[in-house]
Amino acid sequence: MTTKRWFPLLSGFLMVSSLLLAAPTEPENAADKPPALGATADMSTAPRVNVDRPKPTFPLYERHKRVHGLKPFQNLVDAAPAGSVLQVPPGIYAGPVTLDKPLTIEGDGMVTIDAGDRGTVFIMRTDAATLRGVHLTGSGDSHDTDDSCLDVRGHRNRIEQLVIDNCLFGIDLKQSNDNTVIGNKVRSKPVDVGVRGDGLRLWYSHRNLLEGNEISDSRDMVAWYSNDNIYRRNFGTRSRYSLHFMFAKDNIVEDNRFIDNAVGVYFMYTEGGVLRNNLISHATGATGMAIGFKEASNTLIEGNEIIYCAVGIGSDLSPFQPDSKIWVRNNRFAYNGIALQFTSELGGNVVTDNVFEGNLTNVVQSGRGKAGLNEWVGNYWDDYTGFDRNHDGTGDTPYELYAYADQIWIEMPTARFFKTAPVLELLDFLERLAPFSSPELTLKDERPRFVKPKGVPG
Repeated sequence: MTTKRWFPLLSGFLMVSSLLLAAPTEPENAADKPPALGATADMSTAPRVNVDRPKPTFPLYERHKRVHGLKPFQNLVDAAPAGSVLQVPPGIYAGPVTLDKPLTIEGDGMVTIDAGDRGTVFIMRTDAATLRGVHLTGSGDSHDTDDSCLDVRGHRNRIEQLVIDNCLFGIDLKQSNDNTVIGNKVRSKPVDVGVRGDGLRLWYSHRNLLEGNEISDSRDMVAWYSNDNIYRRNFGTRSRYSLHFMFAKDNIVEDNRFIDNAVGVYFMYTEGGVLRNNLISHATGATGMAIGFKEASNTLIEGNEIIYCAVGIGSDLSPFQPDSKIWVRNNRFAYNGIALQFTSELGGNVVTDNVFEGNLTNVVQSGRGKAGLNEWVGNYWDDYTGFDRNHDGTGDTPYELYAYADQIWIEMPTARFFKTAPVLELLDFLERLAPFSSPELTLKDERPRFVKPKGVPG
């Protein structure tokens, strides 16, 4: 046999042999299978990975002249022993400051640290430290280096009763867990909302408590890739997103007030989460929305008061995961343009025991969604025209919502500007009086409330 004839056979034999040798062998007993790579890793003890861009150093002459001659606060930090309490004498001090050891800093509301409009004012690169009662001001305005008033880069720290203003970003937590951020007042630089920084930002930060903070005139309060955080009794106003979750799981938002922002709370690509007992109002404008969903799943919306917003809840392809749900119960939707707007959803919304009153439109179904995929039970509708003959508090007939002339502006969003115009009102009246086309059933509530349910806000 010549080389040309046996070489292809030999090559094929070697290839098959190598594939057989490389293929993993299954253990005879499934219990003997090794765990998946990384399945047993304890991420709570994993070292932090420094993802910050290097903070630039600015000489004194590049900082605002108001800080010239001020005593550097860094000298006080360097002189204090680790684990001690630094009771700072009242006064105005020059930044920037880097805290790299556990230390309790007490300002009693009479201490100001000013970085002179350059860079970041205070960096907390340690665990188990406390910063309390200090005024931080005068960061730079660079988005490239995330100029902020306070960078938190550690765990189990306490940030309390700070006043933060004239800063691009306010409080910025990255890869920082189990911190307490409580009772702080944060305001961005006085610039257009699109070029402000975030008032309070979490990035890969878990199990933090954010309570009693006031965020105003900033861009957003955001949580990216951050799980199991608690937002409680905060107040947000005159910003873009009061609170924006992205790829963030199981966060709790309760007892907050979000007023006069473009968007209240937005869940984007999230799993789990609770939004409970919040007041969200005056989310107006072309994109005004109290609560938003984008491909989110398994979220509970309960006991909230949603009033005077362009859209109460705007849901796009949510719930997203198969067999998941979004529960909307015991909320009050009052005096909104549209109370609930569903876009391209495939069912899984459970809407029970809510109050709908004074809204221009209660529910809008657009995109590929169809009525009957969601559950509507026991809601109070102020436009219900049935009776309650046995006085049990439940309507004798189902509440049915049909889309008549509404279909014009539902299918053509640009026509929404005219939805309360006399001509559309007249067209809608004529459609209901003598339909010349089959109206679409938007929803059917089999047991509508005849009187408002107790315990609902308002």
